[in-house]
Amino acid sequence: MGDFGTLFPLSIGYIAVCGLNPAGFLVMMGLANIATGIIYRLPMPIEPMKVLAVVAIAQHWSPSMVYASGFAMGVVWLLFSLTGFINWIARITPQSVTRGIQAALGVLLAVTACKMLATGWILGIIAIVIILAFRDNRYAPAAVVLMLMGIGIMFFNGQLQRIAPPAFSLPTFTGFSPAEVWQTFLLAGFAQIPLTATNAVIATASLIKTYWPEKQVSEHKLSLNMGIMNSVLPFFGGMPLCHGAGGLAGQYYFGARTGGANIIEGVIEISLGLFLALSIADLFSLFPVSIIGAMMLLVGIELTRFTRDIGINKDLIPLGATLIVSVLTNMALGFLSGLIVHNAIKFFLKEKLDRTA
Repeated sequence: MGDFGTLFPLSIGYIAVCGLNPAGFLVMMGLANIATGIIYRLPMPIEPMKVLAVVAIAQHWSPSMVYASGFAMGVVWLLFSLTGFINWIARITPQSVTRGIQAALGVLLAVTACKMLATGWILGIIAIVIILAFRDNRYAPAAVVLMLMGIGIMFFNGQLQRIAPPAFSLPTFTGFSPAEVWQTFLLAGFAQIPLTATNAVIATASLIKTYWPEKQVSEHKLSLNMGIMNSVLPFFGGMPLCHGAGGLAGQYYFGARTGGANIIEGVIEISLGLFLALSIADLFSLFPVSIIGAMMLLVGIELTRFTRDIGINKDLIPLGATLIVSVLTNMALGFLSGLIVHNAIKFFLKEKLDRTA
């Protein structure tokens, strides 16, 4: 539940604007969560690809275009994994740039969270207090308390009466054309690649190593995961999916420590897709936004704290360059800026040592 902040708004857009069948993408996302939970025994985040989602919603893509974009990403990440290209990217990426990407993601999450909190500051502050009070409670976890509180508020306001009664529905077989695969890749897929490489692969692998040094997951495996997921799920109504450092930090912050978190989340998503597909958009849109904002704010702060292991040294400069450029433009340019600054400093120091020698 710590990762629901990005799922809610993007799901609403996919349903209301693009016309996706909720049964398809929720059931497929649930199956992906259960599979990764069983395989890795870690709270491995599964979340929508954000660039593709934003462009698809903004440009009113058809459902087949959304599915085609997911398949295109599946092919890309399978190639990156099988050719070892993603391993090369990981090797040339210094820790300072990775931490800069994580910090930038934290700042961006915090900014979005503040906008959500502005819809109801009092409720948001109450939610923050609940998080801080119940975060480590094994019997009443903060995320569960907040979800129940949000549903309670919806019931008290009479909003649950607008939700259609449960009705069983199954995902249907979906298709798309090769032309749509190429079209969506040009429209948004190419822009999605650097964000996925930095956030979903490099930053996520680094965060797993920090949280579970004895259970490291390589960049190769993360890339392969996304390749397999996105090569299969679009044929059954699945939306483009990826991993993400923000989702991992959110799940860990709210208490997730094993793959059981993924399995529970998967069961919830499958249940919502099978029985509440007709009303899921209303359900998500009516949930108090300030509660989600409170959760995202503290997750954003959690992501920024990992910069402390860099310290005050030459690595702080590429970290700062990555952070600033990422926040002001995008993570792809931030990543490139950090790499350039890191290598420029390395070259300058080498030249200085050669002269003194």
